[in-house]
Amino acid sequence: MTILDTIVARKWEEVSTRKAAVSDEDLRNMPLFDRSVNSARAAILAAGSTGVISEFKRKSPSKGIINDRVDVAATTRGYVAAGAAVLSVLTDEPFFGGTPADLQAARAANPHTPILRKDFVVDAYQLLEAKAWGADLVLLIASCLTPDQVRSLSEFAHELGMEVLLEVHDAEELQRSLCDTVDLIGVNNRNLKTFVTDIDTSVRLATLIPDRFVKVTESGLYDAETMVQLHEVGYQAFLIGEAFMKTDDPATALRQLMTDYSEQLVTSKNTHQIV
Repeated sequence: MTILDTIVARKWEEVSTRKAAVSDEDLRNMPLFDRSVNSARAAILAAGSTGVISEFKRKSPSKGIINDRVDVAATTRGYVAAGAAVLSVLTDEPFFGGTPADLQAARAANPHTPILRKDFVVDAYQLLEAKAWGADLVLLIASCLTPDQVRSLSEFAHELGMEVLLEVHDAEELQRSLCDTVDLIGVNNRNLKTFVTDIDTSVRLATLIPDRFVKVTESGLYDAETMVQLHEVGYQAFLIGEAFMKTDDPATALRQLMTDYSEQLVTSKNTHQIV
């Protein structure tokens, strides 16, 4: 059994427990459920956007504890001040140390910024939770869903007013899972079965993603040079968590990376003009 298999099996158990404790109607009656959502797609494509989706993540199965000292509200507020276009907040507790309270705290601290509920969605109930907790965007991972599940869950997310980030790891997942009810396509450079990271995954898939989708590259993004490389092959957004969270001040780490990225972009453009 792979790590992903273990996580998904545990997720089904969690969902069953939470369904027994909180009904669909209870979720729909929560104060945030009827709020107007913030568009991640619009935030990423806006003029002057950094395209960065900054993630709050305390730990991971592959790295263990990354940072369990910082406050979610302060950190996400700092991310936005430093230029993050979108926020990503983990809500999986057993493997990533996240909680619903983290998402709710990030929402309260950043009312106008799009927020992704980062979790392993296996059931429509989790989409109701996401809306009730204040998420604008949900993640659907192709490697743990069938094409029919991707389609039905993404349709339901749209019915709830939320956008959908579809995550893929290879061409086969991309081709079988594409549908018009997803808004962003994320290429995860980390194999969720082995947790090995390979930036070339994004490079190989870039031209296979139709231009009508916002192209997002995820995992293994630690330096401006890599970001420029991926920008030049078509990526409009960068989901980055560990590179920031492993520091004492994630927002400062984001600000420095953005400075380096801007400088690298200028250098790259000048080099292309000379050539």
